[in-house]
Amino acid sequence: MTDFFKGIPDIKFEGPDSNNDFAFRHYNPDEVIMGKTMKDHLRFGAAYWHSFAWPGGDPFGGQTFDRPWFGNTLELAKMKADVAFEMFQILDVPYFCFHDADVRPEGANFAENTRNLDAVVDYFAQKMDDTGVKLLWGTANLFSHRRFMAGAATNPDPDVFAFSAATIKTCMDATIKLGGENYVLWGGREGYETLLNTDMGRERQQAGRMLQMVVDYKHKMGFKGAILIEPKPQEPTKHQYDYDVATVYGFLKDFGLEGEVQVNIEQGHAILAGHSFEHELALARELGIFGSIDMNRNDYQSGWDTDQFPNNVPEMALAYYEVLRAGGFTTGGTNFDAKLRRQSLDAEDLILAHVGGMDACAAGFKAAAAMLEAGTLEVARDDRYSGWDTAEGAALLSGDLSSIHDRVVAEDINPEPRSGRQERLENLVNRYL
Repeated sequence: MTDFFKGIPDIKFEGPDSNNDFAFRHYNPDEVIMGKTMKDHLRFGAAYWHSFAWPGGDPFGGQTFDRPWFGNTLELAKMKADVAFEMFQILDVPYFCFHDADVRPEGANFAENTRNLDAVVDYFAQKMDDTGVKLLWGTANLFSHRRFMAGAATNPDPDVFAFSAATIKTCMDATIKLGGENYVLWGGREGYETLLNTDMGRERQQAGRMLQMVVDYKHKMGFKGAILIEPKPQEPTKHQYDYDVATVYGFLKDFGLEGEVQVNIEQGHAILAGHSFEHELALARELGIFGSIDMNRNDYQSGWDTDQFPNNVPEMALAYYEVLRAGGFTTGGTNFDAKLRRQSLDAEDLILAHVGGMDACAAGFKAAAAMLEAGTLEVARDDRYSGWDTAEGAALLSGDLSSIHDRVVAEDINPEPRSGRQERLENLVNRYL
């Protein structure tokens, strides 16, 4: 045990009337909703990078956090793991997620990186056995080190491509060894700053081939989890090749991977792409590639990816409504890809940020489940499209322009517009919040 969280109690459910900061008011992990406990529905995970590796900087200022585990040694990496698993137990989160660079010291070369990662993975395995905490997903950080400044898979230098492919293999091996339920790829530098020095066609081909290699290795190793891509439109690059769910789907189709790869959708990235979170979730569901979510929020005044802990219950209710319409999570879950504000220095801040996020998710989820069980929105939607369920409606999609033209003329079809009833439906949603 460390003393970083000394004096902070385990967080328990106390109900909506509790005034205890260190308690859940809405998240009751044992509450059964739609046949499953909330713990099994939400499948909360904690992000290793933001909670334990981020130093508190922003584009205009450097480190504000002074954590005792900051440093580049295996001893400090193990201290970081001790603190992380203490937090997982305090919050009773069933999962965590990590990049390789979050958990291991940076080595002088690839071989040293691998040795360091293997050592930490062995330590994680022991901690996981002791606590019962599981790995939601692992991934490789192919964007922070200067070697990745022009991308990883999309880099103009073949040596960087090779280094990246080898790193992905070691991270997939680590994920498999730890029983991870998914493997995620986020192309943080897989884009461009200017077209003046960019061959987009070549870079897309490189990215597609790398993803094919990942899928091939998954099957070679017998990995049963999902391969997930996390879309983001820009930042840090000017434009990224995994802009949004629709772009990712087109990319997957292009390389024959639409049946092999799913998406991990982040709230903040959806907003940066000019979409709502529920839009991206609904589209992924319709395309059959929904996998998992990164839960956070952006500051709508800042205009960049602030990765704040979520607190907007109405938005989260609509998001979880789409998750439930997709059948809920299978291997995926709710990962808090969220970080403290750079002024929030205390250990208590880290715990309470997660408490608030978990409670807000729970409140949104319960509203979503109640809406779906009531079925009123579904009935209204079905009614709006009911004409397509008739023989005449179905015939339109199997007909041609000439036959449709002849029918319109013969039957004197002259439709009047019908209300979409948006305000009524918005009022209906608010009844559940």
